Amino acid sequence: MSRRRSVALLGLVVALTACTGSGSETNDEHQPSDAPSTSATISPGLAVVDESLVTPDGRTRTYRVVVPRSVTGDTPVPLLVALHGGLGSGTQFERTSGYDDLAAEHGFIVVYPNGIEIGGPSIVAGGRVWNGGNCCGRAAQEDVDDVGFIAEVIRRLQADHRIDPRSIYATGHSNGAIMSYRLACELPDTIVAIGVQSGSIEVSGCSPHRPVSVLAIHGLADTNIPIDGGPGTGVSRTTFSSPTEAVQRFAAIDRCDSSTTRVASDNPDVTIETWPGGAAGTEVEFVRVAGATHAWMGHPSPRAGVRLSAQPYADFDSSVAIWTFLARHPRVS
Repeated sequence: MSRRRSVALLGLVVALTACTGSGSETNDEHQPSDAPSTSATISPGLAVVDESLVTPDGRTRTYRVVVPRSVTGDTPVPLLVALHGGLGSGTQFERTSGYDDLAAEHGFIVVYPNGIEIGGPSIVAGGRVWNGGNCCGRAAQEDVDDVGFIAEVIRRLQADHRIDPRSIYATGHSNGAIMSYRLACELPDTIVAIGVQSGSIEVSGCSPHRPVSVLAIHGLADTNIPIDGGPGTGVSRTTFSSPTEAVQRFAAIDRCDSSTTRVASDNPDVTIETWPGGAAGTEVEFVRVAGATHAWMGHPSPRAGVRLSAQPYADFDSSVAIWTFLARHPRVS
């Protein structure tokens, strides 16, 4: 292994085993959520604005944009599209993930789009879902064009800000992770890399014409989306494709090395497997965390242990790990 490769992997291991100690809520697939705000708000160090647009099918869709005040427009900056889990919302994932703090620290813009409301009687008021293909809920049943919605959000942000087209990334949890995979499958000219937790590919015929780097994180104690696929225990009652096969598929799509490399970790619960050598500098990595549930890792929740909310794994920060990976994988050609 080259010295450059070894140093890069060492940096990732440090990020993967870190924990921010955030007190935000866990963004479990079925965690109660807040309805998105419609007014502009200001947070220290950040400009936060809630926006809306009308899609061709007549739906009014909403999203929150967070811009660090250090971003002046003089230099192109990365964009992170952050997608909430099923029955969550953009504002909920904003609190859960801690991506705002990372955006302020590293100088990137983050946008939190909202899926459509699940509608009808629901155990979670205001819960929202994405059309990831086979999942989830009303969005999949009505074949909502969430790919088109997110593509338009990105176009608007590119018109309003100096976005680096080589560094447009997607991240998501659960249903949002499934949606991130769909973006990688269907918007490879735009989406450069994705980093997800607790997701799988739920569209058929995923064959992007450009390579996309992928980091996938999965808890071995996740029963909502089992790591090898099959019926989930969540309220959607979906039978999921295998998250393990999802990373293997992208390793083949990206034409990565057929042999994988195991990366050492100081945390005995964490196993890191990487497929290096992909086309155009891409890479695929799979992180398995023993004992971790479906909840977003590294961010304690005051609701952990109550109905619909699993205890999050504390000794691994998915948000830090994902941003570290994405920042290392801009498009090179």
